Amino acid sequence: MKTGQWGELKRQLQATVGESNYRNWIEPLQFTSAANGVAQIAAPTNFAGTYVSRNFGDIILQKIAAVKPDVRRIEFSASRANRAMRAARPVAQSEAAPAQPAAAAAAPTARRDGMLPPAPLDQRFTFDTFVVGKPNELAHAAARRVAEGGPVTFNPLFLYGGVGLGKTHLMHAIAWELQTARPDLNVVYLSAEQFMYRFVQALRDRKIMDFKLLFRSVDVLMVDDVQFIAGKDSTQEEFFHTFNALIDQNRQIIISADRAPGEIADMEERIRSRLQCGLVVDLHPTDYELRLGILLSKTETFRKQQPDLVIADGVLEFLAHRISTNVRVLEGALTRLFAFASLVGREITLELAQDCLADILRASERKITVEEIQRKVSEHYNIRLSDMLGPKRLRSFARPRQVAMYLCKQMTSRSLPEIGRRFGGRDHTTVIHGVKRIEELKGQDGQIAEDLEMLRRTLEA
Repeated sequence: MKTGQWGELKRQLQATVGESNYRNWIEPLQFTSAANGVAQIAAPTNFAGTYVSRNFGDIILQKIAAVKPDVRRIEFSASRANRAMRAARPVAQSEAAPAQPAAAAAAPTARRDGMLPPAPLDQRFTFDTFVVGKPNELAHAAARRVAEGGPVTFNPLFLYGGVGLGKTHLMHAIAWELQTARPDLNVVYLSAEQFMYRFVQALRDRKIMDFKLLFRSVDVLMVDDVQFIAGKDSTQEEFFHTFNALIDQNRQIIISADRAPGEIADMEERIRSRLQCGLVVDLHPTDYELRLGILLSKTETFRKQQPDLVIADGVLEFLAHRISTNVRVLEGALTRLFAFASLVGREITLELAQDCLADILRASERKITVEEIQRKVSEHYNIRLSDMLGPKRLRSFARPRQVAMYLCKQMTSRSLPEIGRRFGGRDHTTVIHGVKRIEELKGQDGQIAEDLEMLRRTLEA
């Protein structure tokens, strides 16, 4: 095909695919040869070739066949100059395969042409090993639905909750399920920190267009701990445009964070709004039944590996009661207990558990946080947390705010200035006034006294 013919063909494609798609994808292509019914086209990168083949291959073939009727297929490859440049470039440390624990050995680490190298997935984190209970049943059901890989029903799926409640487990489980059921999909899982690092690296290396092409052409994008991009203006800007591009293409997005979108400080309002446009699911703190279920499941796994271990009645129930804040700590405690009992050849009794896990049991004593109090108070008074923490002085917001400040003063070790900062950056004198006001009202207003007692019991449960 002559140069003029290829130029005319690209001009026709420009009118068909639009200016943006043409500039990003079609304009850099170069026709190299045609033989045996196959047209060879050079693309800037393997990734660009894969993307063009998937999204515009049919129309390009149609245009070429109109000029060269013997062409029945197109093959895309990276240009020679680009391949030579990549071959000469030393492998950056960040591109080396990360060291993986034995449990993650089966995780895919190889780069497929034209796709982002997937982050290592922990093979322990599957749906089969996720223990479902009332606090996490909605999150589990939503994750299952997304993992089916069918038409998008809610986008994005936003999972949030405290440390060790199962967010990352569900994210990995979705990725594993999609890889098995839909190997044709380009599924990318990474942390928000990794997204930010890749973006900064692209800026430094002047490869921002490659970054855009990579992230805006995935089929499923999964970003863990998105709160870490809050306050990073340039990264937020790029994340916003990536998010919009994928939503416009009806590609699935799955996000996790340690709090609800509206509660992430320093996150741009337009991003908060986008994150709330799909399904937002809270993974609540575990209850006793769920913790016991997790321990029973973990024990069964250990017994398959060490069938001679004996655990006395009441030990798992004791641990489920005493270690209530973090599932990772709970599982770690059981792992330590089984390892110790195996090494010394002893039965796991309650006394052994108390001695072996003394430090964990001390550290796991119930600690109530300012954030927990704020959430419980806003739920009790049926107001949005953002309104309680915001500047509005309406009594319907101000009174719950004062109640929350009072409970923070009574039930946490936080200083007055720190409590003020947690309530929208208020001065400590505002906290003092709020605490004094509630102290006065609880002796005069029976409803306030009842609310305080109910909230205290709920928080201490």
